[in-house]
Amino acid sequence: MTTTTDDISGMGPLVARIARAGQRLRQADRAHPWVLDTAVVVVVFLMFCLPDLLHGHVGDGDAPRRLRLAFARLSRPGMLAFQTGLVLPLLWRRRRPMAAFGVIAAVFVAQWSLGAVLHADVALFIALYSLALHGSLRQLPWACGVMAVGMILVALRTAPAMSVWDALFFLFSAMIAALALGLMVRIRRAQLAGLRDRAARLEIERDQRSRLATAAERTRVAREMHDIVGHNLSVMISLADAGVYATDTAPERGKEALRLIGDTGRMALGELRRVLGVLREDADGASRAPELSPQPGVADLQTLCDGVRTAGLEVVYRTVGEVDALDSGVQLAVYRIVQEALTNTLKHAGADTRVRLSVVVEDTRLVIRVRDNGPGGHPGPPSEEGHGLVGMRERAALYGGHVSAGPAPGGGWDVEATLDLTPQGGAR
Repeated sequence: MTTTTDDISGMGPLVARIARAGQRLRQADRAHPWVLDTAVVVVVFLMFCLPDLLHGHVGDGDAPRRLRLAFARLSRPGMLAFQTGLVLPLLWRRRRPMAAFGVIAAVFVAQWSLGAVLHADVALFIALYSLALHGSLRQLPWACGVMAVGMILVALRTAPAMSVWDALFFLFSAMIAALALGLMVRIRRAQLAGLRDRAARLEIERDQRSRLATAAERTRVAREMHDIVGHNLSVMISLADAGVYATDTAPERGKEALRLIGDTGRMALGELRRVLGVLREDADGASRAPELSPQPGVADLQTLCDGVRTAGLEVVYRTVGEVDALDSGVQLAVYRIVQEALTNTLKHAGADTRVRLSVVVEDTRLVIRVRDNGPGGHPGPPSEEGHGLVGMRERAALYGGHVSAGPAPGGGWDVEATLDLTPQGGAR
């Protein structure tokens, strides 16, 4: 996750320009890391090596006599050799920080063993900073020990010119500053990386939750549409078939069938509009308040039975217990399960089939049973389940229940659904 233009635009103008420049620099460094390493070497050479090559080392010129006596003189080839050994390893200070530090420390010790001093010695502090930033933390104590030995060597060599304790204080302060700066930048980068990783994970989780919610809503809408369309189309098809046969023998019955088909179609269209109304949006993207009507419940089962009776089924319906006191969600589940069971009977058993429907409330359990005397064969391939049976099981599972369907012992088809009415078994 990277900083976007919108994030930067919320800052002040100066801070925004600095942030954009830093972002471009980081992108360029990731694409060509050798450019920055080379630039560091060039800058160190120009600032600390070139003055010594042009004007001589610290012991030359107008330096105090005690400094000229304390430090050894180096020829320009020797000076250039030591400068190369100190500065050139900085090229791999990020890729091999421990190796770079080791080479520079060895050159540094060799140089001070000869009693020579160079401005390029600053490379050792840069190498320690790079090791603290890019290297293994387990190698850092060894590097600090080597660095301490080097600092003690420098303090001893400068003893004729200044106090050993003053030299040690200055040198160890510089060493600790380089070490602390490298660790601080390392910790800051780790914190930022952790925040970016956490933000990326949160975005992924948010997208996953959104997709899961969308999938659940699509499943719910598909289940509702299947129940509505499947049932009403089955009734309309049965009525249409009956009307065809009745046209020649009883024209009035044919007209009645056409009227019932129209009523059933209008009822299905109204239910579809109610289900899909929540998905509609105005052209400007604002949600449109749908025309709502009460969800069907147990009280509507009698109307449902009347509708399938007109399609040719003989339905015997009874209830036991206080079914009207059930929660509205439970009543909707009961209605849809019964609707799907009657639709399957109408489709697979055909008209002139006797159906016994019962809805029984027993303490904290509700039992729905739909049994017909039609053909006992399974309405479909044995290895497959239709969307209707899956939908019934999903609705029952919402209330801690289950659905079983299969051939009845004495013939016909039996569907039994059990719902748990305890408060813990409510819809979640």
